[in-house]
Amino acid sequence: MLKILGAGLLSLQLVTPSSATLLYVSSYAGTITTLNLTVPSGDTSSASIDTISTSTGCASSPSWLTLDYPKSLLYCTNEGFTTPGSISSFKTNNDGSLVQLDQLDVILGPVSAVVFGEGGHGLALAHYSGSSFSTFSTADPSALAPLQNQTYTLSQPGPNATRQDAPHPHQALLDPTGQYILVPDLGADLVRVFRVDKGGITWTAVDPLVAAPGSGPRHAAFLRTENHTLMYLISELANTITGYEVLYNSNSTLGFTKLFVTSTHGEGKSVPDGTSAAEITLTPDEKFLVVSSRGENSFTIPNFDSSNSTEIVSDALISFSVDYTSGNLTHVQSYPSGGRFPRQFSVNKAGNLVAVGLQSDSRVVIIERDVKTGVLKRFLASTTVAGEVTAVIFNE
Repeated sequence: MLKILGAGLLSLQLVTPSSATLLYVSSYAGTITTLNLTVPSGDTSSASIDTISTSTGCASSPSWLTLDYPKSLLYCTNEGFTTPGSISSFKTNNDGSLVQLDQLDVILGPVSAVVFGEGGHGLALAHYSGSSFSTFSTADPSALAPLQNQTYTLSQPGPNATRQDAPHPHQALLDPTGQYILVPDLGADLVRVFRVDKGGITWTAVDPLVAAPGSGPRHAAFLRTENHTLMYLISELANTITGYEVLYNSNSTLGFTKLFVTSTHGEGKSVPDGTSAAEITLTPDEKFLVVSSRGENSFTIPNFDSSNSTEIVSDALISFSVDYTSGNLTHVQSYPSGGRFPRQFSVNKAGNLVAVGLQSDSRVVIIERDVKTGVLKRFLASTTVAGEVTAVIFNE
Protein backbone atom coordinates (compact mmCIF):
# COMPACT_ATOMS: atom_id res chain seq x y z
CA MET A 1 0.00 0.00 0.00
CA LEU A 2 1.16 3.53 -0.68
CA LYS A 3 2.19 5.39 2.47
CA ILE A 4 0.94 8.98 2.70
CA LEU A 5 2.59 11.04 5.41
CA GLY A 6 1.32 14.30 6.82
CA ALA A 7 -2.26 13.75 5.66
CA GLY A 8 -3.79 14.51 9.04
CA LEU A 9 -5.07 17.79 10.41
CA LEU A 10 -2.15 20.09 9.67
CA SER A 11 -1.38 23.76 9.74
CA LEU A 12 -2.76 25.19 6.49
CA GLN A 13 -2.76 28.38 4.50
CA LEU A 14 -5.98 29.11 2.66
CA VAL A 15 -6.79 32.28 0.79
CA THR A 16 -10.47 32.15 1.82
CA PRO A 17 -11.61 34.39 4.69
CA SER A 18 -13.02 33.09 7.94
CA SER A 19 -16.14 31.15 7.09
CA ALA A 20 -18.80 28.86 8.50
CA THR A 21 -20.54 26.39 6.24
CA LEU A 22 -23.44 24.02 6.87
CA LEU A 23 -23.49 20.49 5.51
CA TYR A 24 -26.17 17.79 5.62
CA VAL A 25 -25.27 14.14 6.12
CA SER A 26 -27.50 11.09 5.72
CA SER A 27 -26.78 7.79 7.43
CA TYR A 28 -28.22 4.30 7.68
CA ALA A 29 -28.52 4.98 11.40
CA GLY A 30 -31.78 6.66 10.42
CA THR A 31 -30.54 10.23 10.76
CA ILE A 32 -29.90 13.42 8.86
CA THR A 33 -27.13 15.29 10.65
CA THR A 34 -26.37 18.97 10.16
CA LEU A 35 -22.68 19.81 10.49
CA ASN A 36 -21.13 23.24 10.90
CA LEU A 37 -17.69 23.63 9.28
CA THR A 38 -15.66 26.58 10.51
CA VAL A 39 -12.41 27.59 8.79
CA PRO A 40 -10.86 30.57 10.62
CA SER A 41 -8.75 32.97 8.59
CA GLY A 42 -5.11 33.11 9.61
CA ASP A 43 -5.33 29.95 11.71
CA THR A 44 -6.64 27.21 9.47
CA SER A 45 -5.10 24.56 11.72
CA SER A 46 -8.11 25.34 13.91
CA ALA A 47 -10.61 24.31 11.25
CA SER A 48 -13.39 22.42 12.98
CA ILE A 49 -16.56 20.55 12.15
CA ASP A 50 -19.32 20.12 14.70
CA THR A 51 -22.77 18.56 14.86
CA ILE A 52 -25.45 21.18 15.45
CA SER A 53 -28.68 19.34 14.60
CA THR A 54 -30.00 15.81 14.04
CA SER A 55 -33.28 14.67 12.51
CA THR A 56 -34.80 11.18 12.41
CA GLY A 57 -37.57 12.26 10.04
CA CYS A 58 -36.25 10.31 7.02
CA ALA A 59 -37.20 6.93 8.56
CA SER A 60 -34.85 3.98 9.01
CA SER A 61 -32.48 4.04 6.04
CA PRO A 62 -31.70 7.49 4.56
CA SER A 63 -29.84 6.92 1.30
CA TRP A 64 -29.70 10.23 -0.60
CA LEU A 65 -30.13 13.96 -0.03
CA THR A 66 -31.38 16.45 -2.62
CA LEU A 67 -31.24 20.16 -1.80
CA ASP A 68 -33.45 22.76 -3.45
CA TYR A 69 -31.44 25.67 -2.09
CA PRO A 70 -33.45 28.60 -3.56
CA LYS A 71 -36.59 27.22 -1.92
CA SER A 72 -34.89 26.22 1.36
CA LEU A 73 -36.06 22.64 0.86
CA LEU A 74 -34.30 19.34 1.48
CA TYR A 75 -35.55 15.98 0.20
CA CYS A 76 -34.38 12.67 1.65
CA THR A 77 -34.93 9.19 0.22
CA ASN A 78 -35.35 6.29 2.63
CA GLU A 79 -34.12 3.09 0.97
CA GLY A 80 -36.37 0.89 3.07
CA PHE A 81 -34.52 -2.39 2.37
CA THR A 82 -37.23 -4.87 3.49
CA THR A 83 -40.14 -2.44 3.76
CA PRO A 84 -41.52 0.21 1.40
CA GLY A 85 -39.19 3.10 0.83
CA SER A 86 -40.19 6.70 1.40
CA ILE A 87 -39.38 10.29 0.55
CA SER A 88 -39.46 13.10 3.06
CA SER A 89 -39.47 16.86 2.58
CA PHE A 90 -37.93 19.32 5.03
CA LYS A 91 -37.69 23.06 5.40
CA THR A 92 -34.09 24.13 6.04
CA ASN A 93 -33.43 26.83 8.63
CA ASN A 94 -30.44 29.15 8.90
CA ASP A 95 -29.47 27.60 12.24
CA GLY A 96 -29.09 24.19 10.58
CA SER A 97 -32.27 22.67 11.96
CA LEU A 98 -34.76 20.87 9.74
CA VAL A 99 -38.54 21.03 9.93
CA GLN A 100 -40.25 18.02 8.41
CA LEU A 101 -43.03 18.93 6.02
CA ASP A 102 -44.20 15.57 4.68
CA GLN A 103 -43.33 11.90 4.22
CA LEU A 104 -44.70 9.60 1.54
CA ASP A 105 -44.28 5.83 1.07
CA VAL A 106 -42.79 4.89 -2.31
CA ILE A 107 -41.57 1.81 -4.17
CA LEU A 108 -38.83 -0.09 -2.34
CA GLY A 109 -35.22 1.01 -2.63
CA PRO A 110 -34.94 4.70 -3.65
CA VAL A 111 -31.24 5.63 -3.76
CA SER A 112 -31.18 8.89 -5.72
CA ALA A 113 -33.43 11.85 -6.49
CA VAL A 114 -33.32 14.98 -8.62
CA VAL A 115 -35.53 18.07 -8.87
CA PHE A 116 -36.93 18.60 -12.39
CA GLY A 117 -39.67 20.12 -14.52
CA GLU A 118 -41.57 23.37 -14.74
CA GLY A 119 -40.89 25.51 -11.68
CA GLY A 120 -38.77 22.71 -10.21
CA HIS A 121 -42.02 21.12 -9.04
CA GLY A 122 -41.05 17.53 -9.86
CA LEU A 123 -38.88 15.03 -8.02
CA ALA A 124 -37.56 11.96 -9.88
CA LEU A 125 -36.38 8.85 -8.03
CA ALA A 126 -34.24 5.85 -9.00
CA HIS A 127 -35.15 2.69 -7.07
CA TYR A 128 -32.25 0.22 -6.87
CA SER A 129 -33.87 -2.77 -5.20
CA GLY A 130 -37.33 -1.89 -6.49
CA SER A 131 -36.14 -1.96 -10.14
CA SER A 132 -38.16 1.19 -10.78
CA PHE A 133 -38.23 4.83 -11.80
CA SER A 134 -40.84 7.14 -10.29
CA THR A 135 -41.74 10.81 -10.11
CA PHE A 136 -43.62 13.02 -7.67
CA SER A 137 -45.10 16.48 -7.52
CA THR A 138 -43.46 18.82 -5.02
CA ALA A 139 -45.58 21.84 -5.95
CA ASP A 140 -46.69 21.74 -2.33
CA PRO A 141 -43.76 20.25 -0.39
CA SER A 142 -46.12 19.69 2.54
CA ALA A 143 -48.26 17.40 0.37
CA LEU A 144 -46.02 15.27 -1.86
CA ALA A 145 -48.04 13.57 -4.59
CA PRO A 146 -47.19 10.57 -6.81
CA LEU A 147 -47.15 11.17 -10.56
CA GLN A 148 -45.78 8.33 -12.71
CA ASN A 149 -43.74 5.19 -12.19
CA GLN A 150 -42.32 2.36 -14.23
CA THR A 151 -40.96 -0.98 -12.97
CA TYR A 152 -38.57 -3.09 -15.04
CA THR A 153 -37.67 -6.77 -15.34
CA LEU A 154 -34.92 -8.81 -17.00
CA SER A 155 -35.57 -11.88 -19.12
CA GLN A 156 -32.34 -13.34 -17.71
CA PRO A 157 -29.54 -12.16 -15.40
CA GLY A 158 -26.77 -10.02 -16.82
CA PRO A 159 -23.13 -11.15 -17.23
CA ASN A 160 -22.51 -10.48 -13.54
CA ALA A 161 -25.33 -12.70 -12.33
CA THR A 162 -24.91 -11.84 -8.64
CA ARG A 163 -25.16 -8.07 -9.12
CA GLN A 164 -27.25 -8.12 -12.30
CA ASP A 165 -30.06 -10.40 -11.15
CA ALA A 166 -32.59 -7.64 -11.88
CA PRO A 167 -32.68 -4.04 -13.14
CA HIS A 168 -31.08 -1.75 -10.57
CA PRO A 169 -31.62 1.96 -11.38
CA HIS A 170 -28.93 3.79 -9.42
CA GLN A 171 -29.23 7.51 -10.11
CA ALA A 172 -31.62 10.10 -11.48
CA LEU A 173 -29.97 13.13 -13.08
CA LEU A 174 -30.83 15.87 -15.58
CA ASP A 175 -29.17 16.67 -18.88
CA PRO A 176 -27.93 20.29 -19.20
CA THR A 177 -31.16 21.44 -20.85
CA GLY A 178 -33.36 19.99 -18.11
CA GLN A 179 -35.49 18.39 -20.82
CA TYR A 180 -34.34 14.84 -20.11
CA ILE A 181 -33.97 12.68 -17.00
CA LEU A 182 -31.32 9.98 -17.26
CA VAL A 183 -31.16 6.90 -15.04
CA PRO A 184 -28.06 4.65 -15.10
CA ASP A 185 -29.25 1.07 -14.47
CA LEU A 186 -26.52 -1.12 -12.97
CA GLY A 187 -28.48 -4.37 -13.40
CA ALA A 188 -29.62 -3.87 -16.99
CA ASP A 189 -26.46 -2.24 -18.42
CA LEU A 190 -28.54 0.68 -19.66
CA VAL A 191 -28.87 4.39 -19.14
CA ARG A 192 -32.62 4.88 -19.29
CA VAL A 193 -33.81 8.17 -20.80
CA PHE A 194 -37.05 10.05 -20.11
CA ARG A 195 -38.17 13.15 -22.00
CA VAL A 196 -39.86 15.71 -19.76
CA ASP A 197 -43.01 17.14 -21.33
CA LYS A 198 -42.72 20.85 -22.06
CA GLY A 199 -44.22 23.14 -19.46
CA GLY A 200 -44.93 20.38 -16.97
CA ILE A 201 -43.63 17.51 -14.86
CA THR A 202 -44.88 14.50 -16.79
CA TRP A 203 -42.53 12.41 -18.91
CA THR A 204 -42.24 9.90 -21.75
CA ALA A 205 -39.66 7.10 -21.92
CA VAL A 206 -37.46 7.22 -25.03
CA ASP A 207 -34.68 4.96 -26.34
CA PRO A 208 -32.03 4.21 -23.70
CA LEU A 209 -28.25 4.18 -24.04
CA VAL A 210 -26.95 0.60 -24.14
CA ALA A 211 -23.78 0.27 -22.07
CA ALA A 212 -21.12 -2.44 -22.25
CA PRO A 213 -22.38 -5.85 -21.06
CA GLY A 214 -21.50 -6.47 -17.43
CA SER A 215 -20.21 -2.92 -16.88
CA GLY A 216 -22.88 -1.92 -14.34
CA PRO A 217 -23.59 1.79 -14.99
CA ARG A 218 -23.88 3.64 -11.68
CA HIS A 219 -23.70 7.45 -12.00
CA ALA A 220 -23.04 10.06 -14.70
CA ALA A 221 -22.04 13.69 -15.12
CA PHE A 222 -22.71 16.14 -17.98
CA LEU A 223 -20.52 18.83 -19.51
CA ARG A 224 -21.91 21.34 -21.99
CA THR A 225 -19.23 23.17 -23.96
CA GLU A 226 -19.54 25.79 -26.69
CA ASN A 227 -19.45 23.10 -29.37
CA HIS A 228 -20.99 19.97 -27.89
CA THR A 229 -22.54 18.18 -24.93
CA LEU A 230 -20.55 15.44 -23.20
CA MET A 231 -21.58 12.77 -20.72
CA TYR A 232 -19.22 10.83 -18.48
CA LEU A 233 -20.58 7.51 -17.22
CA ILE A 234 -18.96 5.67 -14.31
CA SER A 235 -19.60 1.94 -14.21
CA GLU A 236 -19.34 0.20 -10.85
CA LEU A 237 -18.73 -3.37 -11.97
CA ALA A 238 -16.17 -2.64 -14.71
CA ASN A 239 -14.52 0.26 -12.84
CA THR A 240 -14.53 2.36 -15.98
CA ILE A 241 -15.38 5.88 -17.12
CA THR A 242 -16.95 6.08 -20.57
CA GLY A 243 -17.13 9.38 -22.40
CA TYR A 244 -19.98 10.10 -24.82
CA GLU A 245 -20.96 12.96 -27.08
CA VAL A 246 -24.68 13.56 -26.61
CA LEU A 247 -26.77 14.36 -29.68
CA TYR A 248 -30.18 16.04 -29.52
CA ASN A 249 -32.20 14.39 -32.28
CA SER A 250 -35.00 16.05 -34.22
CA ASN A 251 -37.50 13.46 -32.97
CA SER A 252 -36.94 14.56 -29.35
CA THR A 253 -34.68 11.67 -28.41
CA LEU A 254 -31.03 11.56 -27.39
CA GLY A 255 -28.22 9.96 -29.34
CA PHE A 256 -24.89 8.92 -27.85
CA THR A 257 -21.55 8.62 -29.64
CA LYS A 258 -18.93 6.79 -27.55
CA LEU A 259 -15.65 8.69 -27.45
CA PHE A 260 -13.52 6.56 -25.13
CA VAL A 261 -13.43 4.11 -22.24
CA THR A 262 -10.82 4.42 -19.51
CA SER A 263 -10.09 2.93 -16.11
CA THR A 264 -11.32 4.90 -13.11
CA HIS A 265 -7.62 5.26 -12.25
CA GLY A 266 -6.66 6.63 -15.63
CA GLU A 267 -5.71 5.41 -19.08
CA GLY A 268 -3.83 2.11 -18.97
CA LYS A 269 -3.99 1.82 -15.19
CA SER A 270 -5.44 -1.21 -13.42
CA VAL A 271 -7.60 -1.18 -10.31
CA PRO A 272 -7.01 -3.39 -7.25
CA ASP A 273 -9.09 -6.53 -6.81
CA GLY A 274 -12.32 -5.92 -4.93
CA THR A 275 -12.65 -2.35 -6.16
CA SER A 276 -16.06 -0.85 -6.98
CA ALA A 277 -16.43 2.58 -8.55
CA ALA A 278 -18.87 4.96 -6.86
CA GLU A 279 -19.39 8.69 -7.38
CA ILE A 280 -18.52 10.94 -10.32
CA THR A 281 -18.82 14.72 -10.48
CA LEU A 282 -17.53 17.71 -12.41
CA THR A 283 -16.03 20.54 -10.40
CA PRO A 284 -17.99 23.84 -10.45
CA ASP A 285 -15.64 25.38 -13.04
CA GLU A 286 -16.19 22.24 -15.18
CA LYS A 287 -12.47 21.88 -15.80
CA PHE A 288 -11.97 18.73 -13.73
CA LEU A 289 -13.74 15.44 -13.16
CA VAL A 290 -13.46 13.62 -9.82
CA VAL A 291 -14.46 10.04 -9.05
CA SER A 292 -14.42 7.87 -5.94
CA SER A 293 -13.28 4.26 -5.74
CA ARG A 294 -14.26 1.87 -2.95
CA GLY A 295 -12.80 -1.31 -1.51
CA GLU A 296 -9.26 -0.90 -2.80
CA ASN A 297 -7.54 0.05 0.49
CA SER A 298 -4.75 1.70 -1.50
CA PHE A 299 -3.54 4.26 1.07
CA THR A 300 -2.66 4.47 4.72
CA ILE A 301 -2.91 7.85 6.44
CA PRO A 302 -2.36 9.17 9.96
CA ASN A 303 -5.27 8.83 12.35
CA PHE A 304 -7.53 11.88 12.61
CA ASP A 305 -7.39 11.41 16.38
CA SER A 306 -3.94 12.75 17.23
CA SER A 307 -3.88 10.66 20.42
CA ASN A 308 -4.28 7.45 18.40
CA SER A 309 -1.19 6.19 16.58
CA THR A 310 -3.11 3.54 14.64
CA GLU A 311 -3.09 4.46 10.98
CA ILE A 312 -6.24 4.56 8.86
CA VAL A 313 -6.72 2.50 5.72
CA SER A 314 -8.16 4.64 2.92
CA ASP A 315 -9.72 4.26 -0.50
CA ALA A 316 -9.17 6.80 -3.28
CA LEU A 317 -10.48 9.92 -4.94
CA ILE A 318 -9.16 10.27 -8.49
CA SER A 319 -9.06 13.60 -10.34
CA PHE A 320 -8.87 14.22 -14.10
CA SER A 321 -8.57 17.34 -16.23
CA VAL A 322 -11.07 17.67 -19.09
CA ASP A 323 -10.18 18.48 -22.69
CA TYR A 324 -13.08 20.57 -24.01
CA THR A 325 -12.29 19.81 -27.66
CA SER A 326 -12.03 16.03 -27.55
CA GLY A 327 -13.74 15.33 -24.24
CA ASN A 328 -10.72 13.26 -23.20
CA LEU A 329 -9.64 12.94 -19.58
CA THR A 330 -6.08 13.27 -18.29
CA HIS A 331 -5.21 11.81 -14.91
CA VAL A 332 -4.18 14.54 -12.46
CA GLN A 333 -4.02 12.82 -9.08
CA SER A 334 -5.06 9.89 -6.91
CA TYR A 335 -5.55 10.96 -3.30
CA PRO A 336 -6.75 9.25 -0.10
CA SER A 337 -10.47 9.73 0.49
CA GLY A 338 -10.02 9.78 4.26
CA GLY A 339 -11.20 6.24 4.98
CA ARG A 340 -13.10 3.27 3.64
CA PHE A 341 -15.92 3.21 1.11
CA PRO A 342 -16.32 6.80 -0.15
CA ARG A 343 -19.84 6.13 -1.40
CA GLN A 344 -20.55 9.78 -2.17
CA PHE A 345 -18.78 13.14 -2.05
CA SER A 346 -19.60 16.77 -2.86
CA VAL A 347 -17.59 19.77 -4.02
CA ASN A 348 -18.59 23.22 -2.76
CA LYS A 349 -19.46 25.98 -5.22
CA ALA A 350 -16.13 27.73 -4.74
CA GLY A 351 -14.44 24.47 -5.71
CA ASN A 352 -11.91 24.63 -2.88
CA LEU A 353 -13.52 22.10 -0.52
CA VAL A 354 -14.52 18.47 -0.95
CA ALA A 355 -16.78 16.77 1.60
CA VAL A 356 -16.50 12.98 1.57
CA GLY A 357 -18.85 10.48 3.19
CA LEU A 358 -16.99 7.33 4.29
CA GLN A 359 -19.69 4.67 4.58
CA SER A 360 -17.65 1.94 6.27
CA ASP A 361 -15.96 4.28 8.75
CA SER A 362 -18.99 6.39 9.76
CA ARG A 363 -16.88 9.44 8.99
CA VAL A 364 -17.12 12.73 7.11
CA VAL A 365 -13.90 14.46 6.05
CA ILE A 366 -13.28 17.85 4.48
CA ILE A 367 -10.40 18.10 2.00
CA GLU A 368 -8.82 21.32 0.75
CA ARG A 369 -8.59 21.51 -3.04
CA ASP A 370 -6.53 23.73 -5.32
CA VAL A 371 -9.04 25.20 -7.75
CA LYS A 372 -6.46 26.09 -10.41
CA THR A 373 -4.57 22.79 -10.56
CA GLY A 374 -7.38 20.46 -9.45
CA VAL A 375 -5.09 18.88 -6.85
CA LEU A 376 -6.43 17.75 -3.48
CA LYS A 377 -4.03 19.16 -0.91
CA ARG A 378 -4.78 18.16 2.71
CA PHE A 379 -7.46 17.31 5.21
CA LEU A 380 -9.04 20.25 7.03
CA ALA A 381 -11.39 18.50 9.43
CA SER A 382 -13.15 15.25 10.17
CA THR A 383 -15.99 14.02 12.33
CA THR A 384 -17.80 10.77 13.02
CA VAL A 385 -21.50 10.28 12.31
CA ALA A 386 -23.50 7.37 13.71
CA GLY A 387 -24.15 4.59 11.23
CA GLU A 388 -23.03 4.12 7.63
CA VAL A 389 -22.74 7.49 5.89
CA THR A 390 -24.61 7.53 2.57
CA ALA A 391 -24.44 11.19 1.44
CA VAL A 392 -22.96 14.54 2.42
CA ILE A 393 -23.88 17.83 0.70
CA PHE A 394 -23.10 21.51 1.18
CA ASN A 395 -25.96 23.86 2.05
CA GLU A 396 -25.51 26.14 -0.94
